[in-house]
Amino acid sequence: MIIKDIKIFSQNMQKNNLNINIILKTQFSFDFIFIQELSWVTICPIPSSKSEEEVLVEIPNHSNWLIFSSNSSSTNDSPKVITYINIRLSSFCFSLHKNIYNHRDISLISFFNNNNIFFLINMYSDSSQAALKYLKDTEANISNILVITGDFNIRDNLWNAYYLYHSIHNDLLFDIADFFFLELSVSTN
Repeated sequence: MIIKDIKIFSQNMQKNNLNINIILKTQFSFDFIFIQELSWVTICPIPSSKSEEEVLVEIPNHSNWLIFSSNSSSTNDSPKVITYINIRLSSFCFSLHKNIYNHRDISLISFFNNNNIFFLINMYSDSSQAALKYLKDTEANISNILVITGDFNIRDNLWNAYYLYHSIHNDLLFDIADFFFLELSVSTN
């Protein structure tokens, strides 16, 4: 099997996990679901030889989706991104690469397709643009990035005609896109 076209659903959940459950149950036509600002729910504290602070946390899951996210040891410092991959694509050997980008709000995922390796990036950048700055400042020799998507928290008149200003953070995003030979695409509903 070779992937020719990919369908990505990307959404900021604003910490509403009920919406994630609905998406996981209804959006099977998508290959990838990129979620930003999910809510990690503490289930209970767990005993640990390392620390007394460890807790068991939960995120929405569904049997038709593989889950890729950094681990969370607390709900206070939990990752803001999670990627769900449709189980029908499991033969493509997906991997999460914290060895390349070790940032809680950047999820770099690779997969093999037709003997080539490809990458997808799901990210959440807060109002101070921490994830974007990290991505720009971290030297990584990666090619074949298909998409960087997520919530960049950049208000700009380039993609919202009702917003009157240009953001300097937009320039940072375009520098990163240029580095990876990516172009701005318009999302579809």
